[in-house]
Amino acid sequence: MTDTGTSGRTSLHGFWSSRLAFILAVTGSAVGLGNIWRFPYIAGENGGGAFVIVYLLAIVIVGLPIMMSEVLIGRRGRRNPVSTMRLLGEEESGAANWKYVGVLGVGAGIVILSFYSVIAGWAVAYVIESAGNAFEDATAASVEQVFNALASNPVRTGLWHTLFLVATAFVIARGVERGIERAVRVMMPALIVLLLVLLGYSVVEGAFAQGVQFMFEPRFEELTRDGLMEALGHAFFTLSVGMGAVMAYGAYLPGDASIMKMSVAVVVADTAIALIAALVVFPIVFANGLSPDAGPGLVFQSLPLAFSQMPGGAVISTLLFVLLTFAAWTSAISMMEPATAWCIERLGWSRARAASIVAGITWALSLLTVLSFSTLSDATFLRGTFFDNIDFLSNSILLPLGGLAITIFAGWIMARRSTASELDPEAGTAYRIWRFTARYVTPLAIIAVLLRGVGVI
Repeated sequence: MTDTGTSGRTSLHGFWSSRLAFILAVTGSAVGLGNIWRFPYIAGENGGGAFVIVYLLAIVIVGLPIMMSEVLIGRRGRRNPVSTMRLLGEEESGAANWKYVGVLGVGAGIVILSFYSVIAGWAVAYVIESAGNAFEDATAASVEQVFNALASNPVRTGLWHTLFLVATAFVIARGVERGIERAVRVMMPALIVLLLVLLGYSVVEGAFAQGVQFMFEPRFEELTRDGLMEALGHAFFTLSVGMGAVMAYGAYLPGDASIMKMSVAVVVADTAIALIAALVVFPIVFANGLSPDAGPGLVFQSLPLAFSQMPGGAVISTLLFVLLTFAAWTSAISMMEPATAWCIERLGWSRARAASIVAGITWALSLLTVLSFSTLSDATFLRGTFFDNIDFLSNSILLPLGGLAITIFAGWIMARRSTASELDPEAGTAYRIWRFTARYVTPLAIIAVLLRGVGVI
């Protein structure tokens, strides 16, 4: 398929076969551990309904404008994020140094994937544990023991996260249509079906009314300043913006597709899945007298304990971790694609070789996270273990910096005619709203996230 679009360039890696394929792929990138693992516990830690309201506002004023900016930059450049930013930087301002924004995004994707794959490996391991009735008649102590035995064993953790990275590289190696698109066409519908099955179980067996009340009753007295900043920061994490993944996927979007409609569809789908995931988790938590603010252990410790006491718990627990694995896999694919595309375009490697080497580099970096829970658990510096520091660096520094640079470039550096031609036919009121938000509102919100991340506010 050839589609040069308004820039006169065509993708070197092929195109999505349809608008639905793009929506599924970008939604798959956005829907990951952030929705199913992270969102429920940070909502629980920050008062439920009040946090949800702020989070939804953050998605609109921060997440959506950055996503639109990334997609339009990606489609106009039709290259990997590094080459796209260099080409457009030269065209729009005569400055090729904008390529370093692409370097930042590609690097952030690999850094995030290095610890993301470890958590995804835990999810894969828990599929086996749940299916084998490891949590039958469990107690809080026995569930904690299962998790600690996994996390503190570098061989087991290393095995599962290695298998996860190999599976991710396999999909990437097959290309855009035969690999990424085919994978998301299977996994995203499967993920939605699994989520709805779990929601039905939560309605029947959980304290659903209490969960709904907790999620949607605004208790602003419980929402702290940190909670506000957490909501803004999570808008980056959950939509996978700021790290070049959406830009890379945008490069494969046909020129006649509406960027605004595609972006809105992705944001709505991603947000809906996050809310449904929370409505799966909280009723089960409340039905078993557990705490909704259990933090990162909510999914890997609190829920297995809850399921062990409920009818059909082993089956439902297994489905939950299959769901978590699928969500992590679709996101991991998007994180690996930008670096793979750069290797193909810049170094002339085959896609299989590029995917394998990128996966190998990620795997090597991942070992530091694996060892953070075992051999290197006492080796703390700055904010704690290596895992603590890389998590902070990714979510509080790299993603906001990438999002800020992308938004400034699209809103201030690119000419109005360039952005309007890519967003056409929305170049009316909707375009003006995007341009105003991208130029003024979104950058200020991102700067607030950055300042909070480094401890200034």
